[in-house]
Amino acid sequence: MAWTPTDIPDQHGRTAVVTGANGGLGLVTARELAAKGAHVVMAVRNQQKAAAAADEIRAAVPDASLELVALDLSAQASVHEAAEKILAAHSTIDLLINNAGVMAISEARTVDGFEMQFGVDHLGHWTLTALLLPALISTPNSRVVTVTSTAHHLGRPVDVDNPHLDGRYGAWRAYGQAKLANFHFGLGLDRQLKSAGAGTASLIAHPGLSDTDLQSVSVAGSGGGITQRIAHAATRATGMSANDGALPQLRAATDPAAKGGEFYGPLFVNNGQPVRKPILRRFGMDQAIAKLWAVSERETGVAIATDGR
Repeated sequence: MAWTPTDIPDQHGRTAVVTGANGGLGLVTARELAAKGAHVVMAVRNQQKAAAAADEIRAAVPDASLELVALDLSAQASVHEAAEKILAAHSTIDLLINNAGVMAISEARTVDGFEMQFGVDHLGHWTLTALLLPALISTPNSRVVTVTSTAHHLGRPVDVDNPHLDGRYGAWRAYGQAKLANFHFGLGLDRQLKSAGAGTASLIAHPGLSDTDLQSVSVAGSGGGITQRIAHAATRATGMSANDGALPQLRAATDPAAKGGEFYGPLFVNNGQPVRKPILRRFGMDQAIAKLWAVSERETGVAIATDGR
């Protein structure tokens, strides 16, 4: 039988942090977790949109327990501030859903000088995860779910000498690299957690072809690029709804049978019910993960510590 939100176990007494919870997959994820009783920390850059999203959730879930935290993943200082605020309010965290991201935009740099897609989709989440990890590790059966994409198949492992694609930028090349980084980050984090004997699990998920505002932002962020417009049109015509697209990450986050290091996505590549998917591209993965760790620590100045400190 197909897995649906009705299969989400009771979440009362649990705290979930969801990045990009103001729209699309993040909004659906926050709503469904709140509907099951979780206290949801909506970590969002645009606080006006976050407030509107919270109102939308409360309209559907009147007793929703929600908290808004300002988070700009393109600014490391904002990530640190958001993590500090979350930790001040919560000594334990049950779920961290690394959902937010940008897709196939024109070349741009973050305030820290990172290529924007790599900076937002990966490096911002790297730092947030690292800073929240002590609270996660101290919480029994906690999980980190990092959202990747089928576009990770287009990506190449990060180049230690040129992680920001200077002189080599392409909108889809950068997106593929960022989503492959998400893929490797989720798997590498789980390996590190297991090695340390931590009880926290790290999983990855992808939404397939889902019709959300990510595509329209991509068109706007690329100046109306032809490939972005084609992708947007294809998604509008054949993509799943955000409600369906969010199911793989919800299953990875809440299914009692899900385990660390697993990958969830639609049954038929980009469409269908959420199922566990095989981990492909294993050749060279160890080296790719090692390079990603080295680059991420170097660029952010933040290390992943799985000893709970």
